Amino acid sequence: MLFKDVRDYQILFLSLFLFLGIGTRDWTLHLELIVIAIATCIITQLLFSIIPNHNKPLSINIRSPLITSLGLSLLLRADHWTTMVLAGFIAIASKFIFQIGEKHFFNPANIGIIAALTFTSDAWVSPGQWGEDWWYVLLFLGTGGIILQKVGRWDTTFAFLGTYALLNAIRNLYLGWTWDVYFHQLMNGSLLLFAFFMVTDPRSIPNAPVSRIIWSVSIAMLTFILRTYFYIPTAVFWALFSLSPLTIILDYFWLQKQFSWTEKIKNT
Repeated sequence: MLFKDVRDYQILFLSLFLFLGIGTRDWTLHLELIVIAIATCIITQLLFSIIPNHNKPLSINIRSPLITSLGLSLLLRADHWTTMVLAGFIAIASKFIFQIGEKHFFNPANIGIIAALTFTSDAWVSPGQWGEDWWYVLLFLGTGGIILQKVGRWDTTFAFLGTYALLNAIRNLYLGWTWDVYFHQLMNGSLLLFAFFMVTDPRSIPNAPVSRIIWSVSIAMLTFILRTYFYIPTAVFWALFSLSPLTIILDYFWLQKQFSWTEKIKNT
């Protein structure tokens, strides 16, 4: 069956976004940096996979590092190739270093972005790089919907976007702004990419539905605070990074079986 693994859809859609961004938005993105990001993520995955892990047989799948590298290429900008190497290495290494019970709790692409922003002087993220064209919004909604339907994480996206939209609506009404301002805040391609493809990563977010909702609402609230009162344009990435360890606590109080790509494939 074509695209039996959900990650194949993710790779296809993220690649499509990358080509569209370069072709229609005139991004300042160099092809060599994309190649470096992909190579770094895959090589790092291979290196950490050959390290003995509880005597389990070696299992290498390049889908996950490829998804991470595409995410970095879509969101992170850098002037030097070394910055992309740093982001890719930390992104993949974090899966093996920061884990509890064989589950990593940092989103790889997210922590890679944070590392590049923190430890280098030439990295940046452009939240408005997609503009506000409606056809981009529909594209993200459609492709993101396919992924969420297959992995069953609609609750996470709804909780995040719903909370963030509500907080912005209240503020908009309080300040007496027009609704054009409100929709300008929400119709953001990077925000939708985050909501559909990053905050929903089933391997790093809480397992139980109730804990995912608590987690997503918390991220939305922190994003709103950082963006509104501290004027941080990359607030959504910092919010996810800061609250990622909360996954450990939520999984402790609400026990549910951990998501497995292998079992998901078997059940499709």
